[in-house]
Amino acid sequence: MSHIHPTSFIDDEVQIGEWTNIWHFCHIMSEVKIGSQCTLGQNVFVGKGVKIGNGCKIQNNVSVYEGVELEDDVFVGPSAVFTNVYNPRSELVKMDEMRKTLIQKGATLGANCTIVCGYTIGMYALIGAGSVVIDDVPDYAMVVGNPAIRKGWVCKCGERIQFNFDTACCEKCGSQYYKETANKVAERT
Repeated sequence: MSHIHPTSFIDDEVQIGEWTNIWHFCHIMSEVKIGSQCTLGQNVFVGKGVKIGNGCKIQNNVSVYEGVELEDDVFVGPSAVFTNVYNPRSELVKMDEMRKTLIQKGATLGANCTIVCGYTIGMYALIGAGSVVIDDVPDYAMVVGNPAIRKGWVCKCGERIQFNFDTACCEKCGSQYYKETANKVAERT
């Protein structure tokens, strides 16, 4: 059973999965799909037509605008920022220029980071707090700074991994990884 705080406003034609919690002062616009076992913290806005997968956690003061999609198990830190038009102007309607943004399974977006529209954040990638993303981020990459640059690789459990030549093993959970190319890492199954 889901819980929606009475101070939140849910528009028509919204689908909310089981065991999802929506806390104080949220606004969920029409045609939104939110999966099961999600948590939306205080003051979260979800724009029209947004799709949020299962198991996502969106912390306080985040706006997930139209054109953004979160796959399963995405973590969005407090006050993270998404955009959906690259060069907005108040006096011009530019929604026909909206650029899609995809946050893939298991990615973590740190507090106060900014994700400029039109890019893909790879599976289990980690975006450092306060970083500004202006390009695609590969699977398992850890990026930080403004603009965000890759500073290493992380395991799906969130721990940093170190490569010895082209292979790595997470010291915490034992997952193994290999480099397919200089900028592409995959989990060994």
